[in-house]
Amino acid sequence: MSTKIAVAKGDGIGPEIMAAVLRIFEAANVPLEYEYVEMGKSYFDAGHSTGMTPAAKETIERLGLLFKGPMETPKGKGVKSINVTARKVWNTYANQRDFRSLNGVDTVFSKAGIPINLTIVRENIEDTYGGIEHLLTNDVAVGRRIITRPGSAQVIRYAFEMARRKGYTKLACGHKANIMKLTDGMFLETFYEIAKEFPDIESSDIIVDDLCMKLVSRPEMFQAIVLTNLQGDIVSDLCAGLVGGLGFAPSANIGDNISIFEAVHGTAPDIQGKGIANPTALLLSGILMLRYLGYTTAAANIENALLYTLEQGVHTGDFGDRATPSANTEAFADAIIGNMGQTPAKGAVIAQPDTPHKANQKHLTENKLTVVKKDTKEEIVGVDVFVECNKQPNELAELAQKKLNENLKLVMISNRGTQVWPTGSIYTELVNEYRIRVEKKDGGVISQKEILHIAGELSDDFKICSVEFLMKFDGKIGYTLAQGQ
Repeated sequence: MSTKIAVAKGDGIGPEIMAAVLRIFEAANVPLEYEYVEMGKSYFDAGHSTGMTPAAKETIERLGLLFKGPMETPKGKGVKSINVTARKVWNTYANQRDFRSLNGVDTVFSKAGIPINLTIVRENIEDTYGGIEHLLTNDVAVGRRIITRPGSAQVIRYAFEMARRKGYTKLACGHKANIMKLTDGMFLETFYEIAKEFPDIESSDIIVDDLCMKLVSRPEMFQAIVLTNLQGDIVSDLCAGLVGGLGFAPSANIGDNISIFEAVHGTAPDIQGKGIANPTALLLSGILMLRYLGYTTAAANIENALLYTLEQGVHTGDFGDRATPSANTEAFADAIIGNMGQTPAKGAVIAQPDTPHKANQKHLTENKLTVVKKDTKEEIVGVDVFVECNKQPNELAELAQKKLNENLKLVMISNRGTQVWPTGSIYTELVNEYRIRVEKKDGGVISQKEILHIAGELSDDFKICSVEFLMKFDGKIGYTLAQGQ
């Protein structure tokens, strides 16, 4: 029985490499049917702000699986990346990218005899990719970094399940919890909570800068790594460099209802229409998709044919032995098709029994709302009011204290996160945006209305840029201290 999937050819070289990959699938007798959808730059240009037609959205949501070529987001038009939008709108919370040394693709590590075989799982929805940014003053821009417990749990559990499925014995969590104690701290805390459910997998954590250093010096240390969105984006591209570049980096975006498999390299408009593009990354992404759908025999046959072809020295113009002629896109696909049934001398893939599995896609009637813990005791203890001000810290403190009633106290003033009042250094350089921290006095109670009233009182003297409540959850503070506080 065949499976129907949505296919978006992409922009630039997308249609050329998609045609090559689908031709390879056909030669391998993969039981897929394709419903082509309209997405990409031309649909932005036609006035579709999301980069896709309503019909495309309906088709993808009905079928639950999208196979897409690289897509371009128009620059300077105020529109969001179609790639990021698609991943977020359909809650494809786990981005899985497998990195493996390939015969015929020379890298520093292959020449040194160090094989690369690791998987990065990146949280795909949250973090700075919420794209929530504001100019608080003409000189100060702020972006919100959103990390949630449910979102962290989704991707971390997927990473553990993926590691077990692949037979990995180790999973590391990359993070920056030493600095971002609440956001990365929540991600790391969730990692170790879920790790208890997987005692067969060795769990560890590593600060992301140390991780990057070790990945380029001792990549064999790692089997799988799970990270937050921005850090995972950077680290996954670093890992692509270990195996030859984005042209050899497959990508899967996994959700509970809809999943997306795509090439993450660019659209290469400079070679569009020349028929010389390298389809390997899209083919590897397609192989991931076939395994996801349970067509493991076809996936193994195609992967072995690709590996054998690379082993024989067949290459497109962007890699390989420059002393031998390069193949164009069509000839490269023909070589893979001609090598169906062949097995590479190194790294041959053994097919597992087919277990056809379509995406667990449901026709929903309302948005899912997830709350991990519903009985948390919450307490308001104060407020951070961010103001625009050109005064010195002592002057600001004097004005702010005049606005507070007897139940409130001015605790701290910071500038760019560094405390400048009641103590600080004359050598701390300032910008024109401060944080004023006000807390209730011991034994007092403060309400939301009073918090907002404080901001209102301060607005007599300052422009209010932002207001953040200071909260305790089950007695634990839900905010960080300033540097030097």
